[in-house]
Amino acid sequence: MLSRPLLRFVRDDKRIPFMRGRYIGLATSAILSLLSVGLFFFPGLKLGLDFRGGIVIEAQTQGPADFDRLRGALAEHHIAAAGIQKFGADNDVLIQLDAPSAGAAQEAATQNLVDTVRKVVADAQPGTKILRADAVGASVSRELFRDGLLALVSSLAMILIYIWVRFEREFAISAVVTLILDLTKTIGFLAITRFEFDLVMVAAILTILGYSTNDKVVVYDRVRENLRKYRSMPLRELLDLSINETLNRTLGTSSTVFLAALPLAIFGGHSLSGFATVMLFGIVVGTSSSIFIAAPLLLLLGEKRLRR
Repeated sequence: MLSRPLLRFVRDDKRIPFMRGRYIGLATSAILSLLSVGLFFFPGLKLGLDFRGGIVIEAQTQGPADFDRLRGALAEHHIAAAGIQKFGADNDVLIQLDAPSAGAAQEAATQNLVDTVRKVVADAQPGTKILRADAVGASVSRELFRDGLLALVSSLAMILIYIWVRFEREFAISAVVTLILDLTKTIGFLAITRFEFDLVMVAAILTILGYSTNDKVVVYDRVRENLRKYRSMPLRELLDLSINETLNRTLGTSSTVFLAALPLAIFGGHSLSGFATVMLFGIVVGTSSSIFIAAPLLLLLGEKRLRR
């Protein structure tokens, strides 16, 4: 005999009428997505090194870093720093510079700039070490941006094909529309929080899309089973039943992934905190959209055809 799990978010006999709030859920999601699209254009995303080009230098000082002194030393040598900030410990410094103008001598100019910064920060705070210096040219950044967008579009197309083949057209359309709404909200979140949008964030968005798709497939699979089992039940009641039957599994999985990503968001430092924070946002959005967006869309698109 199978034992019952110790932790359950809702009782097995609980029947929450989710479809009652379907119009509120769809309207709220649409408004948030439209606002996110507006934020994409203004103020826009804060592009990272991968997509805008430039130089990133990680340095480590002896003792706490004196940022005012470092900024002043760079200004004295006419080095325009796009950003200088702390990441990780008090002695970890991240310096961002605009890349030299493109040309035949760009690589040499970039190396000279890195060497100059190395000398300036060492003079400003003796004992400073340069841990890493990365440079991305303008042409490479444009190519990376194009490839990142291509990866997002390709993933949505593959998800559409997969769900269309596994289920039916209404399921596929509902899932992809919901994922697009999730994607736009994530873009809006990035525009508000000013996390740098780079290849790491593209990976975070792709991970969110994959997680959200898996969550929706679980709900849709139960809907398909119940369509065969309860042939006379109205689709609205059947969707409520299917969501309630999978609710403990959905909330349990989401909570596990959320708790796993939370320490990375708090203690992950500059390189991981942004990725993990976006993941946390995506988990919340993806889980809620499976209930309040994907299911109502399926009801609107398939109320007649699925029952036929």
